[in-house]
Amino acid sequence: QVQLVQSGGGLVQAGGSLRLSCLASGGTFSRYNMGWFRQTPGKEREFVGAVSRSGGSTKYSDSVKGRFTISRDNAKNTVYLQMNSLKPEDTAVYSCAADSSLTIWSIAAEYDYWGQGTQVTVSS
Repeated sequence: QVQLVQSGGGLVQAGGSLRLSCLASGGTFSRYNMGWFRQTPGKEREFVGAVSRSGGSTKYSDSVKGRFTISRDNAKNTVYLQMNSLKPEDTAVYSCAADSSLTIWSIAAEYDYWGQGTQVTVSS
């Protein structure tokens, strides 16, 4: 079983930056594609982006492309979400997730393990 522990959430002003971290344990980290999702009350969980097992490929939603960057350090069993140029509409609970599939998926149902979620609030 894989455990994912997140850190780095908080409150920032519009235009600011924030970095989220997701530390994995209990499994072989490099076996998993790692994704980030976000959710607000009353809405479905939204795909933010993902990174492949080796870190060689990334995928982003159109809403964050050019502003957010996903990276991973397999030696530290950690995946990161760097968020720049934040907007109030980025406010959400952000969760990391691990996927053992052969390809990067953008739907939550394909992911096997989830972090606890962390609140990101962007003020105007």
